[in-house]
Amino acid sequence: MTRIKNIISNQYHQLNLAERGRIESLRDLDWSIRRIAQALHRNPSTISRELKRGTTTQINASTHIFEQSYLAETGEAIYRKHRLNSCYRGLFDHCQTFCNALVTALKARPRMHSVDTFVHQFKTDHPRLVCPSTPTVYRYIDDQRLAIRNSDLPAKLRRRIKCPGAKHHRINKKNLGHSIEERPAMVQARQELGHWEGDLVKGKRVESEPALMTLTERVSRLEIIVKLPNYHADTCLKALQNTLYDYGTEHFKTITFDNGAEFSSLSQVKGTDIYFAHPYSPWERGTNENTNGLLREFFPKGRSLASASLIDIQLAQDTLNNRLRRSLNYRCPADLMPELA
Repeated sequence: MTRIKNIISNQYHQLNLAERGRIESLRDLDWSIRRIAQALHRNPSTISRELKRGTTTQINASTHIFEQSYLAETGEAIYRKHRLNSCYRGLFDHCQTFCNALVTALKARPRMHSVDTFVHQFKTDHPRLVCPSTPTVYRYIDDQRLAIRNSDLPAKLRRRIKCPGAKHHRINKKNLGHSIEERPAMVQARQELGHWEGDLVKGKRVESEPALMTLTERVSRLEIIVKLPNYHADTCLKALQNTLYDYGTEHFKTITFDNGAEFSSLSQVKGTDIYFAHPYSPWERGTNENTNGLLREFFPKGRSLASASLIDIQLAQDTLNNRLRRSLNYRCPADLMPELA
C-alpha cells in the first residue's frame, strides 16, 4: 500500500475553502480521517485538527435532535479569525500607555524629563507594562507616530555633525591668567566635587544687554545661574565674587572659563583658582556647554533677557538641577550636592 507521506508535499499550505468543502462531504459519507487525508494528499493530523476546529452543534430538522457535524464554512470562518489575531501588530500598538505618558511629560513646562530619562523612569515605575527603547521612541517621533515633534525636543534640533577636517589652533593669544594646561589632573578625571566650568548665556549680543552667568560643577552637573545687567569685565568679576561668597568659597576649588574679553578680570577673584580654556575649544568646557544648551529651552537665542525675572531664573535652575541624567546613572545633580541645590 502506498504510504501517505510519499504523496504529501514537503511545503505546507493552509487548507482552502474547496478542500474544506471536500472534507465536509467525505465526512458525511463516514470516511475515516486517514482516508480523507489520502484523498486530499494531506497529513492525517491536519485533517484531525480541521475537524475539531470546524465541528459545531446543530439540530436535525427531521429528528429535532442536536448533532455534532463538521461545516466547511465554520472551519473557514474560525481559520480567518485566528489568522487575523495571529498577525503581529507591532510594538507601537502595545505601548499606548507609555506613549500617552511620554507626550504629557515632554510637553510639560517646565520639562523635567528627556526621552531617555523618561524611558528609564517608566521602566522603573511600571516594570510590567510595555516600554520601547530610547532609539525606538526617537524613531516614532521622526515617523510622526506620536503627538510630539522634533521641535518639542530642543536638544535634538541643536545637534550638528562636526566636519572631520575642521581644526583650530589652540594657542592662547590672550594671557588672562592660568591656562587650562596648568589645571590639576584630578579636575579632568572628575575625581572630586568642587571643580566648575563657567560661561555667559546671552540673549542679544549687545554688551549693554543683560546676560546670565552659568557655573556648572563637573562631577554632579549642578548648575548655578546668576543674572548680570551687562557683560562687561568688571560686572562679571563682581558677580562671580559675590556668588562665591553667597555659596561659600569652600565649594569652589577651581573654575574654568573661556578666554573671552568679558572674563579678562576674573584672575582677580579671591577664594578659588581660575583657569582659561584655549580659544575655539568649547569641548574643554563640555559640561558647561551642554548645560547651557539645555538652558536655551528657557531663554532662546536672540530674545532679550531684560524681562527674565529672578523667579524665571530660579525655576530654570531648579528644573535643571532636578532632572535625571543618564551620565549620573539616572540621578539628578541636586542629589549629589544637596547643600548647594
